[in-house]
Amino acid sequence: MSRFPHFRPLLLALLAGCTRPSTRVSSASDAELLDRARDLHRRIITIDTHDDIPLTFASATVDPLTADRQVNLTKMKAGGLDVAFFAVFVGQTQRTPENYEKAKADAMTKFAAIHRMAETMYPDRIAIAYTPADVTRLKQRGMLIAAIGIENGYVIGKDLSLIKTYFDLGARYMTLAHTSNNDVCDSSTDRQGPEHHGLSALGRQVVAEMNRVGMMVDISHVSRECMMQATAMSRAPVIASHSSTKLFADVPRNLDDEQLRAIKNNGGVAQMVALAAYVKVDPPEKRAALDSLRNALGLPAQGFSGLTDEQRSALRAGMATIDARYPGPTVKDFVNHIDHAVKVAGIDHVGISSDFDGGGGIIGWRDASQTMNVTAELLRRGYTEEQIRKLWGGNLLRVWSENQRVAAELQRTKA
Repeated sequence: MSRFPHFRPLLLALLAGCTRPSTRVSSASDAELLDRARDLHRRIITIDTHDDIPLTFASATVDPLTADRQVNLTKMKAGGLDVAFFAVFVGQTQRTPENYEKAKADAMTKFAAIHRMAETMYPDRIAIAYTPADVTRLKQRGMLIAAIGIENGYVIGKDLSLIKTYFDLGARYMTLAHTSNNDVCDSSTDRQGPEHHGLSALGRQVVAEMNRVGMMVDISHVSRECMMQATAMSRAPVIASHSSTKLFADVPRNLDDEQLRAIKNNGGVAQMVALAAYVKVDPPEKRAALDSLRNALGLPAQGFSGLTDEQRSALRAGMATIDARYPGPTVKDFVNHIDHAVKVAGIDHVGISSDFDGGGGIIGWRDASQTMNVTAELLRRGYTEEQIRKLWGGNLLRVWSENQRVAAELQRTKA
């Protein structure tokens, strides 16, 4: 470089182009962009890192192929969505030994449902991936792919051994907390405020054990203190399985720039989430209408997970009425979060998630069948195929692989 100083500006510009999308907006029509997106989806692996399921999933009443849900196998195929991380979520109750047993039982019910879907009901359509290599192999075979994540460390109670138990059942990440503080760490939305001021003593053991077995540490939902502590102490890259940016929606669940940089420094990935309230803050009138709807349906003040089929159907109808009066965020608003996260953390540390069937969904990406609309908007903004490959799954697969590598190293060291 010192011998050819006049090449330096050109080289730096080229390198910058490899890590950031072009600022030039494509003039292609919507139809042309969708055609390009459809073609691109044939070549890349697309992963949505968070889809909620009910306790009745994969049964006669909730058929994974055709159920009236935002993610079913038919919609995944239509939208070019290869991989869905189905969430083993259990709502939190009082932290007692009896309730820990109930939480474990409910978690086992959801694990069994995911296995039943892939191994008994539709083994010719979908299979469970336990490794990144499984994902690649199954994509090449034309299969849909199920992966498993745990939402809420409450499901382990105080029993560290359950981390390995759940890992053996296929869980490849665990969100340390949900909407309330638990024995692991503080939540970002607990109305009582911080209990542990980040990770508890047990929580530090949990992070270490997750590293040891190869389960990704998920820092969505947790308090800022917990997020920063867990990210700093984890030996393996962390993920935020469904969190967007505070720049465009300043809510406790979202990530500020310092948190995004911490994820980058850790080698992790922040999966931007298409949940309307975390993409664009609702006006007061819409929030009041949503609160009234929640009260009318007897729903909790926070979160949408763990609803009955009847509650989910009524909620969807009520939200459609509210959305018609107060239009929500669009795919363009959502991709603004991706743009900002890429600007701060870099193209290697950002991904995509929906939180479908748990409150997720925006105009243009209402369910899995509309997944290509997100890709079309990325193309419109000048993202290259390689950049889109990273956002839609490449970065998550890298983090998953690195967690495997760290686990193998830790296990060898201990042996």
